[in-house]
Parts: sequence; C-alpha cells; structure tokens
Amino acid sequence: MGVAIRTAGEGDRELVVRLLDEAFRDDPVSSWVFPGAEYRRKTHHRLMAAFTDAVLADGRIDVTEDGAACALWLSVPAHEHGGDGPDEGPAQVREAVDPGNERVELIGRLTAGIHPSGRAHEYLWMIGVVPERQGEGLGTALIASVLDRCDREGLPAYLEASSARSRGLYERLGFELTGEVLDLPDGPRMWPMWREPLRPARR
Repeated sequence: MGVAIRTAGEGDRELVVRLLDEAFRDDPVSSWVFPGAEYRRKTHHRLMAAFTDAVLADGRIDVTEDGAACALWLSVPAHEHGGDGPDEGPAQVREAVDPGNERVELIGRLTAGIHPSGRAHEYLWMIGVVPERQGEGLGTALIASVLDRCDREGLPAYLEASSARSRGLYERLGFELTGEVLDLPDGPRMWPMWREPLRPARR
C-alpha cells in the first residue's frame, strides 16, 4: 500500500513542530547548534517552530496522514540569492529562538552562502520522520511525490544532507553532491546536494 500524503495547514503547526523536534533532536547539526542534551531539550523546538512558520508562510509542508513524517519545501526562483544587502533573516531567527546562541544565526548564514543560485528549483529545507517510524520508507515517499512533479515540470531540486545516513538516501533518489561540502566550525559536516530532473519517457 502507498503512503497517504496531504498538504499541512495552519492547524497542523503544532504537529509539525513536535514531529521535527523529535526527528532532529539528536541530529548531528542540531546537536551542534544546541550543545548539551538538556539545553537542546528546552530550546530545540523553538528553532523547529521558526522553520515551520517560515515554510507555512512561503512554501509547502507535506505530511503523512498518520502524522509520522513531514517534508518542508520552498520553491526558489532563479537568482533568489545574492541580493544587494546582508540577509537579516538569520539574525531575526536567532533573536526569536535563542538570542545568546550565535550558532542559530551562523547555521542560517552558512547554508545560505552555499545555496545554488541562477536556476529555479525546489528546495527541501527539512524532512523529518519520528524515530520509531524511521526506516519504513516514509521519507522516501514524501520526497518522491515532489520529485515526480519536478521531473514533469523540468525542475531541479536541492537540499543539504545533515548526516551520512541521509546523504545515502538522497543519493539513491538521484541527488548528487554539489562539490561544496560545508564543515561547520568545530562541528559536523553537511552535504549540499542537487538533482537534475529526469527526462520524461517518450510515448
């Protein structure tokens, strides 16, 4: 049987925040941003809430019907990056989430700095599966539904893998490393990955 997927709305906000908090609390990048298990337990959900609000406003969140997994997508137009002035978004997120934690701002600036520009694409900002349901193919189903549309419309897709395990999943779905690996200062590695659309089969 296939995985039932729907588009999340404002009424799903708390579900998505809770799901992302559970899915990413022990992720290498989250552990770097919020070092210390107790500190992370108290603070991590605020960053997930900020991400959820941003994508509810400007993108799309897909969630499985059983609420066990979700994916946050943004449609990025060509030449989205490289504006005239400094991007204040990461500083605003830091102020809202954890003002004393410079890594909240730094992670936003570093990932923005390696984000490809010049071509419109779908950006998989985050995808989370609750720990007890990981390995069941829910994440693959969520991604595949958007990649199918990308292939039909000729759109590439982009993401940053935050662990070697997720990198392997994305490679199986056709993503390739961009060549700009991001090593966080005194922290883990992130892998920027790009996927060209597949040519639709000729009839």
